Amino acid sequence: MTDTKFVYVTYISSTPDKIWDAIVKGEIARQYWGHENVSDWKPGSKWQHVRDDASRTVALEGHVVESDHPRRLVITWGDPDSRFKPSRVSIILEPIEDMVRLTITHDELQEGSEMASKISSGWPRVLSSLKSFLETGKPLKTWAQPKAA
Repeated sequence: MTDTKFVYVTYISSTPDKIWDAIVKGEIARQYWGHENVSDWKPGSKWQHVRDDASRTVALEGHVVESDHPRRLVITWGDPDSRFKPSRVSIILEPIEDMVRLTITHDELQEGSEMASKISSGWPRVLSSLKSFLETGKPLKTWAQPKAA
């Protein structure tokens, strides 16, 4: 099996610190993502993506590879129940005048894996909700389903 990657870039009217906090602080992430990212964010530490509901299920997990606040975060990313090896997510925050270019590179994805399919729709939804949340204070309904025709 070969590896594949997904890259998504968006521009947010905010600061690198505010975007960083929105990603790594569970109490903020749950507001636009519906999950909390839990870790101490030190290289080598474990991180977990925990559902913000009564189940508190760990939906994803991995390890922190790099953490350069507030510029770069690299983590491994895996489904605890998957037979596929974990992938890698790199988050780059670059200030540009009064905004920030946020680049997500999700690579080391095994071609044909369920994860490769999920993230191609998941990242755009989550990052659009993050952008809306930081710019207007209102997140999007990240996991809303299309209306039946």
